[in-house]
Amino acid sequence: MSLSDYPLVSDWLRVADGRLVVRTGKVDIGQRISSALVQIAHEELTVPFDRIAVAPVTTADSPDEGITSGSNSIEQSGHAVCKAAATLRGRVIALAVERMGGAPGDWSLSEGLLTGPGTNRPLPMLDLAREIDLAVPVDLAAEVMATAASPAPMLGMGELVRGQYRFVHDMDLPDMLHARIVRPPHARARLREVPETAVQRLHDDGLHLLRDGSFLAVAGTEEWAVIQSARRLFDACTWDTGAGLPEGDVFAQLTPDNATRLLIRDATPHAVEIPPPLANPTHAARYERPFTMHGALAPSAACACWDGARLEVFTHSQGIYPLRQAIADSLDMDPEQVVLTHVPGSGCYGHNGADDAAFEAALVALAFPNRPVLLKWTREDEHAWEPYGPASAVDLAAVTDADGQIQSFSAEAIGGTFRGRPRPGANRAGPAKLIANWYRDPPLSPAPVKPNMNQHGGLHRNLTPIYAIPETRLVKNLVADMPHRTSALRCLGAAANVFAIESFVDDLAREHGRDPIDYRLAHLTDAGAIAVLERLREALAQRPAAQDEGRGLAYAQYKNTMTRVGMAVDVEVDDLARVVLKRVLMVADAGRVVDLDGLTAQLEGGFLQGASWALHEAVTWDRDGITSRDWDSYPVLRFDNVPRIEVIVLDRQGAPSVGAGEAASGPALAAIANAVRAATGLRLRRLPFTPDSIRAAALNG
Repeated sequence: MSLSDYPLVSDWLRVADGRLVVRTGKVDIGQRISSALVQIAHEELTVPFDRIAVAPVTTADSPDEGITSGSNSIEQSGHAVCKAAATLRGRVIALAVERMGGAPGDWSLSEGLLTGPGTNRPLPMLDLAREIDLAVPVDLAAEVMATAASPAPMLGMGELVRGQYRFVHDMDLPDMLHARIVRPPHARARLREVPETAVQRLHDDGLHLLRDGSFLAVAGTEEWAVIQSARRLFDACTWDTGAGLPEGDVFAQLTPDNATRLLIRDATPHAVEIPPPLANPTHAARYERPFTMHGALAPSAACACWDGARLEVFTHSQGIYPLRQAIADSLDMDPEQVVLTHVPGSGCYGHNGADDAAFEAALVALAFPNRPVLLKWTREDEHAWEPYGPASAVDLAAVTDADGQIQSFSAEAIGGTFRGRPRPGANRAGPAKLIANWYRDPPLSPAPVKPNMNQHGGLHRNLTPIYAIPETRLVKNLVADMPHRTSALRCLGAAANVFAIESFVDDLAREHGRDPIDYRLAHLTDAGAIAVLERLREALAQRPAAQDEGRGLAYAQYKNTMTRVGMAVDVEVDDLARVVLKRVLMVADAGRVVDLDGLTAQLEGGFLQGASWALHEAVTWDRDGITSRDWDSYPVLRFDNVPRIEVIVLDRQGAPSVGAGEAASGPALAAIANAVRAATGLRLRRLPFTPDSIRAAALNG
């Protein structure tokens, strides 16, 4: 996709100030894509790392690669940079041949220097590249060097370690205003009245008030004064809270009767008649996952400035081009008037509050031309107002033969939408997904919920089993009327679906007295999957579980096409019913490995986020609003329960690189569930596995 839209070498590589500048539309949110792209360019051109830079990602100049999501960055941007660099290498060598003679094969490239016949003085590759017109098509047939090289340093690591890294939250511009939003008690409440006395106090304190319907913001030059005034203003205002938030059991709402139903074939939804459920299944179970947050360690933020003709926004959004369209549409501007530049914020895999914060900063900036506005969300803002990962359920059923082999399999994924990003679409779909537009005058209604019809998209991601089963019945059930706004969260539906399928498969193996790895292998035909599980078995033979611990296994391949992960987790369940994570062993196959340290970090981080979902995370609320508004009421995995993690990577240099950022979290959920079952005999099917839920399961038998 990226190369077809941007087919020129100059779209991806440029030479400026004696450096090779790598260009990309994929933003770095901590997944090290910048370092990986530097690595790719270095491997193809051998230019030293300190002479390679990555251009800022901005709608003013960068390739439009949509949203940085789905573990696609290496496959899309990485492939484009690789082929562009290989094309550039060929053209530089051709220029050397033209100048100095010889054949292309006579010239060698090392440390960014060309050596060949006719000269004993190496030619700097970048000097020659500066003379070449790079506005030429990328040669898709260009031979890739694919040589193993020393790993690229992680960009910005030194500044991070020294506390000198500048995030969007740290921006400090001349004559800058700070801003905070004064939000209703909950998403269904509206502003009724702002007392004149409160307005006058703001004026007396040298602060500014912006009101547009129920959208209310305070701005001023001193950040702490703005924070205090925003808190006081919330208490002073009168709010219409209506009936409040619905308090019923959300899992009771997750049924096919409440859903748009689609049959899944070839991992793709089809609006056709749904086959009847399996007749007389030998096994059936339901698995449930609550609403979850993204858990970004810093709340969202953005900086915006309006000069009367151009609106410039600095944001940590993962999709600056779609967001630009949504902001321009919201403000009746030409998109060319709006420039978004990515500046890192607290990393988050999915759609948190970054897009909303960017639009809110823009709204405030429009009221104060030629003054930058830095708008930060509070911790309560992030916890209570970001789009959540939707609550979901997975209903499974199977028919097995006498040996335990699965003959028929049914899976129904039921839940809310993951499609909450402000993408352009009919009926102002982009603006309708920016929450400030729900409160402006006139307000926009939330965008209608529509199913993701892409292969392995949204709720049905990884619903298609990786195993070879003669008969499958797979159904996607999209529930539109949910209590909270939801959107993309790491792995989308894959996390719940892998959790369900791998827990279910583990129970089938146990019931039939089969070794869990043998049982999975008996249902696999993919050589790569078999290699991962055999390597996992080999490694586990050297690492027996302790007698008082339980060991759980899981296997998955993200989207059934990307990184394969086989995982074993050892846990102890203590006397207080707390799950203590002891050891984790992962075997992964991501094809050709570009950045081993980055890949390992992604797999480790994916496990830790999955473990946090498994043991802690759930959004809570009552009729008066969200109650999980801080790290005590919304606990996450802490350092005191981080296990020893070992990652074994099967590096296959001849294979294409595939995405890995979302490969480990689903297996983590299932492996922990299976480990708890091994340690306690209890099968837990609703996340998270808190001490209360474990004690309740024990009491209920």
